[in-house]
Amino acid sequence: MTWDDEYDVVVAGSGAGAMAGALAAASAGLRTAVLEKTGLLGGTSAYSGAAIWLPGTRVQERAGLGDSAESARTYLRALLGDDGAAHREAFLETAPELVDFLEADPAIEFEFQPFPDYFAAPGRLDMGRSFVPLPLPVERLGDRAALVRPPVDRDRAGRGHSAGPMAQGRALIGRLLLALDATGNGDVRTGTALTGLSTSADGRVVGVEARTAGGTVRLRARRGVLLAAGGFESSAALRARHGVPGGADRTMAPAGANTGDAIEAAVRIGAAAGRLDQAWFCPGLLTPGGLPAFTLGFRGGLIVDGSGRRFANESLPYDQMGRRMAAARGPFHLIFDSRSEGLPAISVPPLSPDEQLAAGHWVRADTLDELAGRIGVPADALTGTVERFNGFADKGADDDFHRGEDPYDRFFSGGASPLVAVDRPPYRAARVVLSDLGTKGGLLTDPDGRVLDGSGRPIAGLYAAGNTSASFTGPVYPGPGIPIGSAMAFAYRAVQDMRREHP
Repeated sequence: MTWDDEYDVVVAGSGAGAMAGALAAASAGLRTAVLEKTGLLGGTSAYSGAAIWLPGTRVQERAGLGDSAESARTYLRALLGDDGAAHREAFLETAPELVDFLEADPAIEFEFQPFPDYFAAPGRLDMGRSFVPLPLPVERLGDRAALVRPPVDRDRAGRGHSAGPMAQGRALIGRLLLALDATGNGDVRTGTALTGLSTSADGRVVGVEARTAGGTVRLRARRGVLLAAGGFESSAALRARHGVPGGADRTMAPAGANTGDAIEAAVRIGAAAGRLDQAWFCPGLLTPGGLPAFTLGFRGGLIVDGSGRRFANESLPYDQMGRRMAAARGPFHLIFDSRSEGLPAISVPPLSPDEQLAAGHWVRADTLDELAGRIGVPADALTGTVERFNGFADKGADDDFHRGEDPYDRFFSGGASPLVAVDRPPYRAARVVLSDLGTKGGLLTDPDGRVLDGSGRPIAGLYAAGNTSASFTGPVYPGPGIPIGSAMAFAYRAVQDMRREHP
């Protein structure tokens, strides 16, 4: 094989898991390449709020939470049983070590941010255990700031970062990039799309092939290849093949990203995959451009299905609400009134009521009968549903779906009940679609991130993390930031295994 360049470690992807893995390798003195298919770093991680669910670390200790690996173990065991127990234990063992490693770098700073765990189960923390990066002054990155993917609304409009420091997901990716650059061992290659894996005669993965504007390049990876390039949520064909609810035009993935290239490349050389029908689901509101806005934290209104009736607690954590939508029959609409000038929820990106109405994704009417006609549901059903909901609001108890009883339900309304009567015209209906933050099925791995073949044996030199791998949480989304936290943890473990294999 003739190589265009040689590295110790090649990382495909540039989200939080990929960048954490690259930093771990480069910090150990390993020459490391980060390959990003698009022109910008960060993937869906850059769009996120950057909550990181890594339990029992010094971040929670500084905040006085009383968190521990044992309480997180109790919580995960209650949700998952013994499924994925080895991965669970590896994750819990690695979390404190990973955070110590990251915070030892002057570029990386975290702080606790309240956000409840998603299930009422033993070991749960009502204020959560996730943390976030501190905002990053853009001048610290200098010209490199232009490499970090901007917020979703600006990115979709082809605009760069706004004035002021980078926050949330941009801060996380920016801080990891700053730390990686400081090692002097990281080579970031944007516009470089993985197309294949190169193997030796004995089946070991020894490098990659990638497509660039200048043609195909072949890069050697002496220690290993880490695939952390997201899932396949943007591929309509793969979603259809594996039965993932929703659609490629309804995902929050950046344009041109997350089409399953890394998963498919590994499968072609014999890798096994699993949990391919799973995703991190969420409700989404359509934007004027037709793309979804991730929506959570409903503090008012009610959601009806195609029959004009409620079908779930609207204040459920977003993955749980998405799964209720996948099991119900749409179309779905959020019904709210003039108590709220805008949306009685949080959307990413933020939505302008006037623009939503002009685009036809929201409709307005003076009566519920008229509103029912405008969204195509039976008037008597919608009227009866709203009247019943208003009765629950009056007495402060939802007999149908128990909305407002869980701490998560009240978190986004400042402790107040989200059972708020809908009785002040004009009324509005906003179209709600099933969206997702990415697929969560992918390559099967062992607890060190080593990709397994169809017989359950590790493929030498090949590792996976994040949504390129099959999540150890299966169909469950335990708490805010576990997609990012687990991606970072298993990417870090993968690099430690590369170092052990080739000391």
